[in-house]
Amino acid sequence: MPNTNSLANTSLTTAEQLAREELIDMVPYQSARRLFASADQTAGEEKIWLNANEAPGLGDYQLSANNINRYPDFQPESLINAYSDYAGLAKTQVLATRGADEGIELIIRSFCKAYQDSILICPPTYGMYAISAENHGANIVKVPLKPDVLTLDLNGLAQQVGKVNVVFLCSPGNPTGNLLPQEQIVAAVELFKNSAMVVIDEAYIEFSPEQTSAKLLSDYDNVIVLRTLSKAFALAGLRCGFTLANEDVITLLSKVIAPYPISAPVAEIASQALTSQRNIMTERVDVTNSLRDELSQWLQEQSWCQQVFTSNANFVLFRCSNDKVKTTVFDLLVANNILIRDQSKQQQLASCLRISIGNEQEIAKLKQVLTKQLSIS
Repeated sequence: MPNTNSLANTSLTTAEQLAREELIDMVPYQSARRLFASADQTAGEEKIWLNANEAPGLGDYQLSANNINRYPDFQPESLINAYSDYAGLAKTQVLATRGADEGIELIIRSFCKAYQDSILICPPTYGMYAISAENHGANIVKVPLKPDVLTLDLNGLAQQVGKVNVVFLCSPGNPTGNLLPQEQIVAAVELFKNSAMVVIDEAYIEFSPEQTSAKLLSDYDNVIVLRTLSKAFALAGLRCGFTLANEDVITLLSKVIAPYPISAPVAEIASQALTSQRNIMTERVDVTNSLRDELSQWLQEQSWCQQVFTSNANFVLFRCSNDKVKTTVFDLLVANNILIRDQSKQQQLASCLRISIGNEQEIAKLKQVLTKQLSIS
């Protein structure tokens, strides 16, 4: 008997008819490169990329062709040794992944049953938590950050105890840039210690290293910390991240991850960055923090800027006086080949734009363009 359901609607393609229903209308995560997919293909026009929180500057790395014909180790020893030393954790508490994004997916796949369990997010926050949950068929519960102060709503979180399996906290936040108070993170971990894993995304922790939550791993078995080399280490193109957790969690995630997640060249470069290149990262962070603070002060002095958010990351989020001004600022910069990120569709972030901290010349060019050409009535 033919399958009457599979090809019943001839207006749909075969892929659309066979796909999971919720994927048809799902909007994918709009990364900076995806939003400006053709921008770096425009001949003769050099872009200033200040929209993806990438770091400026280049490292000096050497690659070996030895064993490139062989599959890499599941978890390359040199890389795990280097990161465990850097993070001050045992090697059994470290899992290398293809960026922190793979860590997000592994956690959801490991702790949420599709179409049954839920994750919790605190918007405005990083969009991939929700996208990864949708891809897996997990429900999404939202407990927004408190308006203005952008801290956790602990009362709202308490109402979700027993109803979610994974809680995602981002500190420093993206796109907000602010740190969550450490006492609030501990309070959230305590709330969910018997019912949910609490994930603290520390993609930007190098800009405030003393505020890391990795130290909580020794006291709680429901804590997971996400890290990446994409930001302070200036290695976004490598796609190398780390999931930090207690050994039982790492063992569980290792059952779900692909058999060869980290390529040999990635492991080699990343290991060098974590050992012989670490001082370069520290110097880059110092310069970035200084440029960020200078840019924040400059924005506060502009008549068209209503609010500058506190940032402990490598970007500055600011609110324009209205949507018309926001559009004018954004379009003017694009017209001058300077790309920043529009965050105005995020919850609580009306009329907000975000500027990644590039090098000194790039930030100076941005200020120059806005100072000389911005005319808003």
